Order: sequence, then C-alpha cells, then structure tokens
Amino acid sequence: MRVPTCFSRIATVFVLCFAVAAAFSAQAKTLRMGIADDATTLDPHSANILGNSRILHSVYEGLVTRDKDFKIAPALALSWSQPDAKTWRFKLRPNVKFHDGSPFTADDVVFSLERVLHPLSNLKSSVQGVGSAKKIDDLTVDLVMGEPNPVLILHLVNFRIMSKAWATKHNVLTPQNHKEKEETFAARNTNGTGPFKVTLRQPDVKTVLSDNPDWWNKAAPDRGNVKEVIWTPVKAPSTRIAALLSGELDMVIDPPIQDRERLKKTAGVKLQIGNEPRVYYLAFDAFRDELLHGNVKGKNPFKDQRVREAVALAIDINGIINKVMRGYGRPTGLIVAKEVQGWSADLDAIRKVDVAKAKKLLADAGYPNGFEVTLDSTNQVPFGEVAQAIAPMLAQIGIKVTPNIIPNPSYSPKLEKFDSSFYIWGWGSVTVDSLYVMQALVRSRGVEKSGDGDANFGRYSNTKLDALIDRIKTEADMKKRDALIKEALAIQRNDIGVLPLLQVVTAWAFKQNVTAPFATNNIPYFYRFSVR
Repeated sequence: MRVPTCFSRIATVFVLCFAVAAAFSAQAKTLRMGIADDATTLDPHSANILGNSRILHSVYEGLVTRDKDFKIAPALALSWSQPDAKTWRFKLRPNVKFHDGSPFTADDVVFSLERVLHPLSNLKSSVQGVGSAKKIDDLTVDLVMGEPNPVLILHLVNFRIMSKAWATKHNVLTPQNHKEKEETFAARNTNGTGPFKVTLRQPDVKTVLSDNPDWWNKAAPDRGNVKEVIWTPVKAPSTRIAALLSGELDMVIDPPIQDRERLKKTAGVKLQIGNEPRVYYLAFDAFRDELLHGNVKGKNPFKDQRVREAVALAIDINGIINKVMRGYGRPTGLIVAKEVQGWSADLDAIRKVDVAKAKKLLADAGYPNGFEVTLDSTNQVPFGEVAQAIAPMLAQIGIKVTPNIIPNPSYSPKLEKFDSSFYIWGWGSVTVDSLYVMQALVRSRGVEKSGDGDANFGRYSNTKLDALIDRIKTEADMKKRDALIKEALAIQRNDIGVLPLLQVVTAWAFKQNVTAPFATNNIPYFYRFSVR
C-alpha cells in the first residue's frame, strides 16, 4: 500500500531529525579541550607537575580519591584500618582490571610503592612516612610505616597504581629520568585502571583519551556522558580563545587572564572561576657559594637573608595582582593557601613596599649598588608576565633582573638540575595540608626515599625549620600539629626560604553546552563532564 504523501514527508522529516539527533548525541560524547602546554610525561611516578596530573588523574587511580565535594573517598581500596601504630591495612576492590585486561591485585600496590620511592620519582610525598608495602593476600595489602603519618590518607590521593606485569613487560620498572628527558615506554604509553585510557599520544600535537568500558565505577551517580577527550596543546593564547569562540574547541583550561572578562560577556560561552590552593612564589639559589647566573663573583647574594628580604620589600604584590593578574589572585604572605590545613590568618599579611629599607638591607649585606641576576620563568601564562613585571620593581633598588622565559617542557628539567639562581614557580596542595607544601619547598633536601625537598630547587636549608617539619610529619594530636605548622610557617616567612607572591584564582572556559563540575585542585575529572 502506498503511504500518503503527507505521511511520507513526515516520515522523512522524522528520519532526518533522528539522524541529526543521533549525530549530535555522538558528537556530545567527545570533549575537545585546548590547553597552553602539553603534559611533559605520562609516567605516573616521574614528575609532580599539574599539567601531567590533568591527564594522569583520568588514567591512573590510587587507593583513595576525591569525590565531587572534594572529600576523601574509596577508590582501588574499599576500606582501610590501622591494626597497629605502624601499619595501615587496605582491603582492595575486587574485579578491577587494568586497561590491558589484566587483573589488579596487591602485587601492583607493592610494586607501585617501590617504584614511587625510587630516587628518580618526584612523587615520594604521596606516600609520606611509608617504608614498605606487604602483600597479605591478593586483595589485602599493608603499608608499613617507617615513621607515623597521621594524615597519610590525604597524601595517598596522589599515589597512582601501576601494573607490575605491564611495567615488567615494557622495561619500565623504574620511573623516567625526567630531568634528563629520558625516553621510556611509560613516558608515552599508559596502562591504568581509570575511567579513560590513552589511545593516541602525539606530544605537543594531540592526545586522545577514550572511555574505559570496563571501568569498575562506570555506574557512578556523577558520571557524565563524555566518552572521548581530545587534548590539544595550543600555545598561542589568542588562537586558543579563537578556537573556543569558533566552536573548534569545547573547553579551554586556564584561559588567558586578559580574555576572562570578555569571555564572561560572550554569548555561547561560560566561565567557571574558583580559588585554587596554589601559590605563586619566587625562589632563590641559597646553596651555591657563587652566583651562577649573574655578575657577582666569589659570593652568592641570595645566601644572605637581608638580600632576600630586600627583594620582598621591593615587590608590589598588589600591583602585580591588579595589573598583571587583573584581579585574578589574592596576595599572600604564606607559602600555603588559605584553604590548606594549618594556614594562619595572622601570618598571611604581605610586606608593605619599602624601597628605602630594601636599599639599606642591600648595602648592609655588601651590595650598595645592587647586582645583576637572571630570573627564570616558564612561558606558561601568567608566569612570564609576572617575571617581567618584577624586573622594574627590583631595578628600583639596584637589582638588575633579566627575565629568561623558557618553554614549559624545558622548564622543570632545568630546575631539577639546579640550573637557576632565581626563579618563579607555583605549588599547589593536592593533600590540602601544609606538610605537603613545606616538605616539598623548604625542607632541606633529604635522603633519596624521603621526599624531603623534592621541589626545593634552590636548595634552601634551615635546621630549625627542618626539625619542625619532621615533628609535623609524625604529630598525631591535631592541635599540637597545627601549632607546629604555625611556628614553621612563621620561620619560613621571616627567613624567606621562598618568597610567596599570590594565591591563584583559576578559571575554566566552556561552550554553553558543556557541564563540568569545577575541582578545587584545578584538575578536570573528565568522567564527570557532559556535553549536550
């Protein structure tokens, strides 16, 4: 029987609409993300860098994680207990598979613990205090403490579990030597248990994350509909924003500060803003006896606290926030952000600019005419802009600064080699605890497996501060622990092991049809994202 013409047209329209809807639905499962700089490595235990974590947190998992409210939640561990003061016992989640289909067991936790404690790892702080791991059975493992850590669970958020069998097969039993830019299989390939797997890796060009259909948590109530993430480094800020506005990108993470107000007013685009527990700071080579990158011979000005204080008194932090950051920052006198456990309001005030006092301090230290020095910075926005703003401020007291803006992939390796006299960098607290920050930035560099001073690239050292940090590591009474933290922060503030500048106010820019809950640690948890 012939269908009447009107019904034929309706049917045709219906089919076309269905096809369009189906195509849109398929497209809605892909998130195209633009970012200024690519990850420097995919090795989960090599370099502790935010850009790397933004990929790795979707690929590798830990024993615990953060839920949508940023509270600690079970991940590869179902539960944990303390049979005795030196032991944390974890009951592991059954029926979990790595991306290659192999089963996750206690052997992988033991192996990952050994790997993260290797001298080449820069993530030893993720297992602070742990001395070894012991398999009890396939789904039970003990972390045996070398020293007590009352907040171990907070640290374990950053402890990523790797397959022992896969690492053995591909000869990546130890972490990549990041500072020497070593090429390893694990630096470009992954095998985690997380919601996404890396299916294409073209460094500095494109990385594709694809849905892991066998993920143990695929029925999570906060699961979005994104099944593929196309991660594209786009170095030029104007190009990145143009691609978002034209629809070529769905999301730009950390959009340029100068574009944020415009994006707020742009139809079809939305801007999410949040405080991140990350502080930008200046650091000094306080170790060498002679300035490496400057004109001073036979001595090193930055070993003298008076010189470091002179630098602090010359820098107009509010001016940097208003003119360079355009208000997207909060001045801070502490190396920890105010959301971090142990932060102290009465220590957080910044120094007032005092050029006359700064000049006197320099003269008293033996530099009445100042000196010349190179200030290293990554080209990642806005570090370079902040470095350039600091130069004329220090010129007022006779310190002639030459900003050295370095491509981001080369910046961390340079610092890791201690090849800097003066540099600007940022550090966030994934644990939201002061110990993580102080141990990394201002604790004297310690024995290879300690994690002490892992990011102390100026090799600053203060024995009194070291002793306090070591006490904080093991103090179980939280009131006493907070008092120790306050005392340590006061010493750091006065001695200026590093000079805090500002706490970051960060932003994500999206097309209107993207829904993505903002994460305090500035890491996108892609499995929670949806595209309509």
